[in-house]
Amino acid sequence: MSLLQTDFFFPTRGEGCYAFTREVVGWLNETGAGDGLLTLFVRHTSCSLLIQENADPDVQTDLLGYLDRLVPPADHSSMSWLRHTDEGPDDMPAHIKAALLPVSLSIPVRQGRMMLGNWQGIYLVEHRRAPHRRQVAAHFA
Repeated sequence: MSLLQTDFFFPTRGEGCYAFTREVVGWLNETGAGDGLLTLFVRHTSCSLLIQENADPDVQTDLLGYLDRLVPPADHSSMSWLRHTDEGPDDMPAHIKAALLPVSLSIPVRQGRMMLGNWQGIYLVEHRRAPHRRQVAAHFA
């Protein structure tokens, strides 16, 4: 069985869902991957990975809205108990959101193709308001 690894780098423009299914498909095609398991792991503590609907962008908008209601910024009155606020009002809430959502994904691959459903895509979920450069490690075996 072959072992393949790479890193994907993504510039974000702030809070949002950033699709990267196409990049992963391209990498699997380039490597000639067969059957196996793909693991993706984001190397940051204030963003997450998700498999989510890729047909209607309202899904991502609603998801982000829900997360903001669930974990508002540190300057919201309900969050006055937070201690880690030196990097801005979005920092600790971003860490909380990343603790609630996955930071790694495991996706079965058959004949070089991810076994995602018709309406599923892979997303990096940026929880910070400012732009960042995010890294996702990929491992296929």
